[in-house]
Amino acid sequence: MSILIWKLLWNNNLQGDYMILKELRLAKGYTQEELANILKISLRQYVRIDNEQTIPRPDILASLISILDMSDAEVGKFIKSVLRNKRAL
Repeated sequence: MSILIWKLLWNNNLQGDYMILKELRLAKGYTQEELANILKISLRQYVRIDNEQTIPRPDILASLISILDMSDAEVGKFIKSVLRNKRAL
């Protein structure tokens, strides 16, 4: 997914009700700690991503897309959920 698409999704006021990243991670058999280590980020940072509290940097998002074999629709659902959660804070 290109940086332009990521920026467009980030800037749109989208809503959703998903836990897509956690579902994909569990379906692939990864723990949060394993993915944090693979992505070379702290467990705390990954937990925030997994709980859809933050959109990861583009390089981390690209790695997650590859590792979890995410479709464009799944990426969109994840970003929509993060945006919804950010508004709820």
